[in-house]
Amino acid sequence: MDSAEPFERLCVIGVGLIGGSLARAARAAGACREVVGCGRDPAHLKRAQALGVIGHYETDPARAAAGADLVVLAAPVGACAALLRRVGPVLAEGAIVSDVGSVKGAVVEAARAALGPRFPAFVPGHPIAGTEHSGVEASRADLFRGRCTVLTPCAETDAAAVRRVSAFWKACGAQVVEMDPAHHDTVFAAVSHLPHLLAYTLVDWMAQRPDAAELFDFAGGGFRDFTRIASSDPVMWRDICAANAEAITTVLDGFRAALDRLRAAVHGGDGAALEAVFRNAKAARERLTDGES
Repeated sequence: MDSAEPFERLCVIGVGLIGGSLARAARAAGACREVVGCGRDPAHLKRAQALGVIGHYETDPARAAAGADLVVLAAPVGACAALLRRVGPVLAEGAIVSDVGSVKGAVVEAARAALGPRFPAFVPGHPIAGTEHSGVEASRADLFRGRCTVLTPCAETDAAAVRRVSAFWKACGAQVVEMDPAHHDTVFAAVSHLPHLLAYTLVDWMAQRPDAAELFDFAGGGFRDFTRIASSDPVMWRDICAANAEAITTVLDGFRAALDRLRAAVHGGDGAALEAVFRNAKAARERLTDGES
């Protein structure tokens, strides 16, 4: 089968920012011929249908997945195990299952347990795209354009399924790379999970202070830029922390040690140490953003 051949029926379980954007992108690119949406709230699904994001919908994951040749779980990581148990028994012959979660190890093990002999048809994925906004109204067809999507197949994963999912994401505008699931979770604990925890914690710490109203009155652009991602979906990030606890704890310990060194430099008036941190960070940040518009 041609890896670039469009899927006949795409089932997206969780039609929010990522799931809705994937449905929009796939329809716009001709990467699928039909989109079925699935979620718990019929009013939300009707809204997605009215916006042209999905063709029709089901609230039962098993009914939604039946007959689909690609099923994508775009629900919070904590919901994936139960969803996999629901869709596994109804998968059509040759159907592929994937996901978009920010944690891969826990989802891979859930798929292994739920899908049994169909586990080779599971292609774990993680699009590195999104905004602080959530919901289908925030979805857009160009969300993945020029952005990276990481696929984390296992030794058992069917190579043809990986090729089809890779071609699907490329058709949606993404650049696709492959990575070991455990390594993925270590990398994203540092570059994604930790920054979100810092933003949430800073805003919460300030909100708990007795002078919070005054502090927020004077919070300028720097504070708003740094804490933008604290507007992300709390349930999603709760589940990510639970699913990747070990790797996140390791990076929190490392960052806490760096904060202790920074505190010592500030308290001790060690200007040279402070400037070294600032210069190194500035240079690294400029390398990261080099070429960005």
